[in-house]
Amino acid sequence: MEQLEIFDIPNPCRGICQTNSRGLCMGCFRNRDERFAWQTLEPAQQQNILRLTKQRRMRFIRMQRKKLAEQQQQNSVQDELPFGE
Repeated sequence: MEQLEIFDIPNPCRGICQTNSRGLCMGCFRNRDERFAWQTLEPAQQQNILRLTKQRRMRFIRMQRKKLAEQQQQNSVQDELPFGE
């Protein structure tokens, strides 16, 4: 017997419940179908969704870090420009 069949997988909802432009919840990184169907899914399906949400969260974090680094680079270039240019 798999461990997934013995223990319930907790709902990953974090109570933020706002979607981004791609339709993913900004709290748990699930799409609409994944959120609405959670209670009816088999444990293996829930586990797969958790795997996908982890990937989505990591991709989001990488994008945010990249944007921040680009912003800092632009700010440092602007700081080096003489006044009036």
